[in-house]
Amino acid sequence: MESIAVKELMIPLADYATVKEDATLAEAVVALEKAQDDFDQNRYHHRAIIVYGKNGKVAGKISQMDVLKALEPKYSRAPDFSELDGQLGINVDYVKNLVNELGLLKKPVEDICKRAAEVQVSDIMHTPTQGEFVDETATLNEAIVQLLLGNHQSLLVTRKKEIIGVLRLTDVFKKISDMIKACNL
Repeated sequence: MESIAVKELMIPLADYATVKEDATLAEAVVALEKAQDDFDQNRYHHRAIIVYGKNGKVAGKISQMDVLKALEPKYSRAPDFSELDGQLGINVDYVKNLVNELGLLKKPVEDICKRAAEVQVSDIMHTPTQGEFVDETATLNEAIVQLLLGNHQSLLVTRKKEIIGVLRLTDVFKKISDMIKACNL
């Protein structure tokens, strides 16, 4: 794996779904669908949208999870159980009680169009942390460590501090799977 560079697996920004930070959630969803339609059908579809700031530089990204959370503003009040799920014994009944207690998604279908038109991308985007950037010359090994330690779905690929693409977990997994299958076990 040492000889495989990140740039060999990344998706160039030009092939990715992108919107400006003043776009609406509805515009972001349309951009994602268009990028998926235009993308190589032999690869996994995109699952995120890159957000450009007013300065023309990448300012953040929106995941499918961010889109779903944006439909209900009360999710910001819900606790994050992602790391404790198995340890606390969170079950379906507990989740149902939490939904009722917080009043989550009481009228999702009726409000979805209104909400998608009102929510601005800048309000829901995730601003990447330092651990979400990887240089294009980094090895696949280095990228895997970053993905795993940061529990990331993707990394932003840089060249001289300029973002040039996205390294997706799905593409890394596909490459590793292909390598395993080639082992003739």
